[in-house]
Amino acid sequence: MPESMPNTDADLLAQTALAVRAAGAALRERFGDVVPYKTLDELMHALAANDEAVLDILRPRLTALRPDARWVEEELEGGALPDGEWWVVDPAEGNVNHLHGLPEWAVTATLVRDNQPVLTVVHLPLTGETYTALTGAGAHLDGQALHVSRTPKLGLAIVATSQARPDEDEKVVRRVGSSITEMLLDALVVRTAVPATLHLVNVAAGRTDAFWQFAGARADMLPGALLVTEAGGRITDVEGRPWTPASESFLAAAPGVHADAVATLTR
Repeated sequence: MPESMPNTDADLLAQTALAVRAAGAALRERFGDVVPYKTLDELMHALAANDEAVLDILRPRLTALRPDARWVEEELEGGALPDGEWWVVDPAEGNVNHLHGLPEWAVTATLVRDNQPVLTVVHLPLTGETYTALTGAGAHLDGQALHVSRTPKLGLAIVATSQARPDEDEKVVRRVGSSITEMLLDALVVRTAVPATLHLVNVAAGRTDAFWQFAGARADMLPGALLVTEAGGRITDVEGRPWTPASESFLAAAPGVHADAVATLTR
């Protein structure tokens, strides 16, 4: 538990990062061989076990840091939140990757205040990397400032997309497929994988030039949205309108490719 209550949002970010790292260590200890499952119920049980191992550590520590902040209980929910402070947490972002022995997973925690993300922590337990962002104070990787790429056009860009959830509506699935086709025509390289957050940290770090997704949840989008914004990128929906957690689509891009990406995704 923290020794004292944080006095500023910067202090709160630092202590949140410590809590997320501690919880991430528990998830790292559970990583290894592929976890077998034969039914959906068995899969859901394995996913829940990972979540619970992280939340047993993370929930009491974050609650101690912000006793009056409420907790978003369902990580797949979207839309606006009531006023006040909320912890939006994904205890195992990329949980299914973790179960399959794949390395793309993370632990995330974001504090939302009156529907605006204030701070976020994305920790990758396998590498030890911790991405942080604080509104108005920039985005960082282990203390080093992050900046989005300077790629000037989509034809030179690496772009990425992700699947919001396995049981997505067929209309959304078909829209995802057509958008990938359009991007394959216009971008240099197109990457498709889950989870969204790991694509977004790459946009913030300038490794990837744009990321888009249809549908999605707060826990998927909010950490990366704050990181990309604070790293100098643009966050909108795919039509270029301001993004909110209630939006039906999401686009994060470096300034030089944003307009091209909107044109491609709305063609």
